[in-house]
Amino acid sequence: MPLSTSATPRRRLHARRVTYEGFERDDGLFDIDAHLADVKDHDFPLLTGNRPAGEPIHSMHVRVTIDRAYTIHAIEARTDRMPYPDVCDRIGSAYMKLVGANLVRGFRKRLHDTMGGVYGCTHLTELLGYLPTAAIQTFAGLRREDEGVQKPFQLDRCHALETSTDTVRTFYPQWYRGAA
Repeated sequence: MPLSTSATPRRRLHARRVTYEGFERDDGLFDIDAHLADVKDHDFPLLTGNRPAGEPIHSMHVRVTIDRAYTIHAIEARTDRMPYPDVCDRIGSAYMKLVGANLVRGFRKRLHDTMGGVYGCTHLTELLGYLPTAAIQTFAGLRREDEGVQKPFQLDRCHALETSTDTVRTFYPQWYRGAA
């Protein structure tokens, strides 16, 4: 269901588009490709020159290669459009410091400790912040949710799948632990 129509007339000034795509590779690893684009609906004067309406202020790409245990094997970060050419695009290789990190075990803290503030690019770091969820969604459907002897990953990670809910009692009865 979409948001309600605004009761007050308005005009859009800015659009940020973020996409994540997950790929299974022939070598058994997985790539998560992410892209962030910021676009203004009006000409935008930057100190480095005017950016015409519709042309990206930012266009940034990240590819992270992971294994089935969510461990990072490689990172490639590239900035195509930026407010400060020949400066913003110099930080991409610094993200290789995250190789070896695990996306589901303390990744966001490590990301911000390693690449936060002046150690990285605000936008690339934001883009990487949602990578764990994108990776989990990439793996979803590769095996049945109720397969195996371990509790499914998604249980007890949101209000709908808390193990004392009727949802879990109905769809994951072996993991239901009764009303809270």
